[in-house]
Amino acid sequence: MTRNPRTDGRATEPPAADSHDLIRVHGARENNLKDVSVELPKRRLTVFTGVSGSGKSSLVFNTIAAESQRMINETYSAFVQGFMPTLARPEVDVLEGLTTAIVVDQQRLGADPRSTVGTATDVNAMLRILFSRLGEPHIGSPNAFAFNVASVRASGGITVERGAGRTKTVKATFHRTGGMCVRCEGRGKVSDIDLTQLYDDSKSLSEGAFTIPGWKSDSQWTVQVYAQSGFVDPDKPIRAYTKKELQAFLYGEPVKVKVNGVNLTYEGLIPKIQKSFLAKDREGMQPHIREFVDRAVTFATCPECDGTRLSAEARSSKIKDMSIADACALQISDLATWVGGLDEPSVAPLLTALRRSLDSFVEIGLGYLSLDRPAGTLSGGEAQRVKMVRHLGSSLTDTTYVFDEPTIGLHPHDIQRMNDLLLRLRDKGNTVLVVEHKPETIAIADHVVDLGPGAGAAGGTVCFEGTVEGLRTGGTLTGRHFDDRASLKEKVRERTGALEIRGASTHNLRDVDVDVPLGVLTVVTGVAGSGKSSLVHGSLVGGSGAAAGADVVVVDQGAIRGSRRSNPATYTGLLDPVRKAFAKANGVKPALFSANSEGACPACNGAGVIFTDLAMMAGVSTPCEECEGKRFQPEVLAYRLGGRDISEVLAMPVTEAEEFFGAGEARTPAAHRVLTRLVDVGLGYLSLGQPLTTLSGGERQRLKLATHMSEKSGVYILDEPTAGLHLADVEQLLGLLDRLVDSGKSVIVVEHHQAVMAHADWIIDLGPGAGHDGGRVVFEGTPADLVAARSTLTGEHLAAYVGA
Repeated sequence: MTRNPRTDGRATEPPAADSHDLIRVHGARENNLKDVSVELPKRRLTVFTGVSGSGKSSLVFNTIAAESQRMINETYSAFVQGFMPTLARPEVDVLEGLTTAIVVDQQRLGADPRSTVGTATDVNAMLRILFSRLGEPHIGSPNAFAFNVASVRASGGITVERGAGRTKTVKATFHRTGGMCVRCEGRGKVSDIDLTQLYDDSKSLSEGAFTIPGWKSDSQWTVQVYAQSGFVDPDKPIRAYTKKELQAFLYGEPVKVKVNGVNLTYEGLIPKIQKSFLAKDREGMQPHIREFVDRAVTFATCPECDGTRLSAEARSSKIKDMSIADACALQISDLATWVGGLDEPSVAPLLTALRRSLDSFVEIGLGYLSLDRPAGTLSGGEAQRVKMVRHLGSSLTDTTYVFDEPTIGLHPHDIQRMNDLLLRLRDKGNTVLVVEHKPETIAIADHVVDLGPGAGAAGGTVCFEGTVEGLRTGGTLTGRHFDDRASLKEKVRERTGALEIRGASTHNLRDVDVDVPLGVLTVVTGVAGSGKSSLVHGSLVGGSGAAAGADVVVVDQGAIRGSRRSNPATYTGLLDPVRKAFAKANGVKPALFSANSEGACPACNGAGVIFTDLAMMAGVSTPCEECEGKRFQPEVLAYRLGGRDISEVLAMPVTEAEEFFGAGEARTPAAHRVLTRLVDVGLGYLSLGQPLTTLSGGERQRLKLATHMSEKSGVYILDEPTAGLHLADVEQLLGLLDRLVDSGKSVIVVEHHQAVMAHADWIIDLGPGAGHDGGRVVFEGTPADLVAARSTLTGEHLAAYVGA
């Protein structure tokens, strides 16, 4: 008789599958990691913390998540892999127990002008299907409601091949109804170009008439196309062009021309500018290009579609007096209510999916957005939460979810809601890995990994691994600062003036009148979606009132642009005085000391590594054998300044370089000033030549702040400067803000962090809610008055934070 192991009372071994309950990482060496080994429990919430640059992202994203994605890709055929991005295996000895990783990062959504919240998710697609089925009058397929699809009509003869080499010509017609507005081509805005900002018509092309950034008449290929096209006289002033010449110059159709023996395409200046500068959303442009576009181009709401991007036909089809344009303009929380009132059995599965997606938006704290909101205008935190929407209703379990600071951009009131979502994902049987600094989120962790002890070369080791209570008593930098609370100032600064904002109505603002004090530290706060950014960026930066005329520097959360050849030295302009100092000391040209110019190693073109493409397999990069990774020619490395060659200088940490260029033979005041600013913002540990692509989000924002500190400006506007900052770094940031104000600057900070609020001289609180429930100033005054009143959500949370 067979005995039942469950009932015979004898101990049994657990199934072998149950032993795989850990993700084991041994010998991780990505970026600054120093043979890191950790064991992470599955189906638990693990929080990774540590100072900015300590190696958190290197361990979580560049090692665990990257290897999971690489192994998934390897399950596809070689043919399919050829169409996928190639991923190199991380520098790690052992990675065991991995599951499928879903990464929800802070990468901003595409800045294409036709990308919206609706198109970036599945909601817009579902709405198009809904209107194509239920809309009256019926105008066509879902494409008829898509502002990215143009209407097309064609007819003519087509050749049909028959057997035995026979062919037959038949007449065919093709018709596709799209929803794109023909006037604005689905952008919602039309542009008018000021020709006086493109060229000086008193000059000829050969005299350098163009005033467009990057267009130089002596060498720029684009300029040479115009000068040698034969359509205009390059030696004649533009104002002297005939009507025919001016038409060809401004509006000429694309045509092939030969310039210096090379076949190139000539087209009129206006379409050229539209394709080169206006194809991207303004938010995605480089600063100098954005400045040029703001100066040369006037954007206005399209008069044909009234900014909806849709054709008249698409707007004519309605469901219960609601067009798809009306639906996309609604606040998502209101749209969810409208969709919830629809009851049509023929589209029941579609309505169920649509309701679920819209409810997820509301649940995740984004109910204040609208589907027609341009994707490029979302903050990093908002973009991350938009990406979360598709995962909330997922039936997947035993999956690893990886989040990069999901509380960024969230008011303390909203953080609890985010914590609940993370716990729900865990409770469904998933492994949740979170890189985070906020103590409110660290506190809910089942397991904590604290990296450090410092940043850059001083980090990359595990300082603590265990429970939250163990972290509190563990003696690490995070543990010591975990329960830190900033106190209210005993005495606040007196204002020296004010920037007046009157009748602000950008987005959800309701004719806001407010005076922003000058000469003090002002914090603008409120729940996510209350109108903070609309007030600051729409009125102080982009407005036309008294504030717009002020000398304002904005340090926002926009990504730093740069390739793997870009580094802190190139981005901050530090390399220019360094090159000149080397050139002067050795009597040679400055260009020799650029790895992107004459001094570059010819074997690797100044990259320092040789890249080998292996098709569908990950490419291999090996240090260049000629320069040994130093990026410069041997003869360039023979030139020295203060006993160091240029590669040794680029390998220096900022603190060491500050001493090096501050005194002695290498003393260079211009370089020393830049390095001092980098130390001031807490980036003293970075090496000058470290690629920008390896910097964390917090490091990039502080690098941007250090660059702007050199500008002669009276007003600084900072957009959530604590994003990506460790608890210990926030204290250093407050000291920097104090120094800026004490030097005579006015600092305006859009911020949720209670430590910054407590440290402020003046607080402007917007609300009381988000979207159409916000847009009003609910408090103006000192932090002490806000705590005493407790009249707003911010006041309640700040009072709890300072223990009042």
